[in-house]
Amino acid sequence: MFQPCCSKSTMSRSGVAVNDSALQAFNELKLGKKVTFIIYKINDAKTEIVVEEEGTTDSYDTFLGKLPENDCRYAVYDFEYEISSGEGKRSKLVFFTWSPDTAPVRSKMIYASSKDSLRRALTGISTEIQGTDFSEVAYESVLERVSRGAGSH
Repeated sequence: MFQPCCSKSTMSRSGVAVNDSALQAFNELKLGKKVTFIIYKINDAKTEIVVEEEGTTDSYDTFLGKLPENDCRYAVYDFEYEISSGEGKRSKLVFFTWSPDTAPVRSKMIYASSKDSLRRALTGISTEIQGTDFSEVAYESVLERVSRGAGSH
């Protein structure tokens, strides 16, 4: 029996669908906390958003090092930080749209037009970050956005 890869509700206006395994990976991160980040990419056929890598790291810099310098990606990171008032640690799920200035124009266009379908499918995201260079996704920049509870960039 034929099993579709994706539900129609996760199809973007670019025609790129969100693969069901991409949603499953997010739900496992959100509920199980077995991984601290997921990096998504659009497959080579430009038909689906798929998981490129999942990982566990205590280092935000290690996560950033996995983002390509010259191509686009989406990512979710379980961002843990200390509350300045001494109330302990907090954790928030952050969605990244990584679109470096050096990425090919076609790649930037397809990632931009496909983002909403993935973003809508990932329920429980607290903050969204758009990054075009590493300074925009640096720890301090993200900490500032997360700690003030900002939404979209």
